Amino acid sequence: MTDIDIAEQTKIKNIKDVAAELDLTEEDLYCYGTEKAKVKKEIGKAKGKLILVTAINPTPYGEGKTTVSIGLADAFHQISKKVCLSLRQPSLGPVFGLKGGATGGGYSQIVPMTDINLHFTGDFHAITSANNLISAAIYNHIEQGNELGIEEVIFERCLDVNDRSLRKVTITCQKKDYIDHFRITSASEIMALFCLATSLTDLKRRLGKIIVGFTKEKKAITVHDLKLEGALTVLLKDAFDPNLVQTLEGTPTLVHGGPFANIAHGCSSIQATRLALSLSDYTITEAGFGSDLGAEKFLDIVCPQGDLTPNTIVLVATIRALKHHGEGKLEKGLSNLQAHIDHLKQYHVPLVVAINQFQTDQEEELKKIEEYLEEQKIFYARTTAYKDGGKGALKLAFKVIENCEKKNNFKPLVNSTMPLEEKLETLALKVYHAKTIDYSEKAQAVIAQIKQLGLSHLPICVAKTQYSISDDAKKLGYPKDTTLHVTDIKINAGAGFLTILLGNIMTMPGLPKKPNYEKIDLINGKIKGIF
Repeated sequence: MTDIDIAEQTKIKNIKDVAAELDLTEEDLYCYGTEKAKVKKEIGKAKGKLILVTAINPTPYGEGKTTVSIGLADAFHQISKKVCLSLRQPSLGPVFGLKGGATGGGYSQIVPMTDINLHFTGDFHAITSANNLISAAIYNHIEQGNELGIEEVIFERCLDVNDRSLRKVTITCQKKDYIDHFRITSASEIMALFCLATSLTDLKRRLGKIIVGFTKEKKAITVHDLKLEGALTVLLKDAFDPNLVQTLEGTPTLVHGGPFANIAHGCSSIQATRLALSLSDYTITEAGFGSDLGAEKFLDIVCPQGDLTPNTIVLVATIRALKHHGEGKLEKGLSNLQAHIDHLKQYHVPLVVAINQFQTDQEEELKKIEEYLEEQKIFYARTTAYKDGGKGALKLAFKVIENCEKKNNFKPLVNSTMPLEEKLETLALKVYHAKTIDYSEKAQAVIAQIKQLGLSHLPICVAKTQYSISDDAKKLGYPKDTTLHVTDIKINAGAGFLTILLGNIMTMPGLPKKPNYEKIDLINGKIKGIF
């Protein structure tokens, strides 16, 4: 059966009953039918343990972070632990493009899967609308006399589908041409700050700090200068409440926000994670792509901004992915697993490797991975959550619980006292294992501008390929002593970070030759083709 068939054939609980497991009442919810709801409860004091799920570098085969995260939560649920998942909402770009959906797979899914993969509760549309209202306001201000003297516009429009034709467009205003660009919504600054804001007040403050352009004298013009942050907050206020759904086994799940990890910071919202921590004894969250992207940003950006401390980290790996990194050889591919172990050890948080097992895996090869981890005294467990749901992740759950009680000396790798270049040098050395950094003339000019604006203290969010720990997608395994190529830097003052673009990275993806939308259809009232 396909994932959508499994989801449709599973009887799920009324969302009010799911909410009751977190001690939420009807008054705490705004329900969308019987299967999903907004949670309007004020966030209380954190009482739960925080578990971060990450993975080795992605391959065409998929590593199963979401499947493992969901299965792990279901395993906690099966042993009567009060648990809550905190996951990102999928973007329509991958749903209609290449990936086809992002709600887990097999018997380890969150539901209603078609709703979550499509419009859900409208959060992405609200974010897209807020983003494009800023663009409308910028050019309206110029058209109405340009009192602020906007000479250069740097703010970009967004859209939640892949459309390469919109990467660069020309806008004509007051007989002058402006070059504009579209980003995918998941890579927009509004999405990033939405997921990093800790309250509506903080959301409004962050919106006001967005830099939209510059005057001839290089003075920054902000959303606050356009008197727009109030209207934007009104647009986003309902979306800002986390969404409650459930797994196939009825485990409570908050799904909120969806920044891409290869461009933005790749984690669900701070609001959702903090709410989950206040309602449960264990909160499981996932960071996108490999640990060199999503996990690094979660640990170095999200945790400091959200006052979060992870109690353990789960690193997902599969035999077929490791073989891909080893050009068909498992022993050679283990180097990529080692790269991520070396990276994550530096945060001083207990680590467990989840070996995501497939039916085609050979026992001999599974044992090779286990022996490799035993030599380094790394906790590990096999998981078959895709095939067996929560039952398939029970061994992993017990290892995670044990890890959560271990000594934890969590410390981010970078901090705000470091000069901008030192932040990147630190990540280059400790995460990407690069030897040198090459800054383009464009990047050097932006660095000078950042220093002039007094924004060097902001953390950095590295945008690069997800397929390698380097900035070259073809360098698999554990490349070392490479050169990082900084092509550009984007100032995201509202989100509170500087985006460092490494290599050839696109903020608006394109559709593949055989897009997934060709398979999607409505047949006899049922949606098909999302998986």
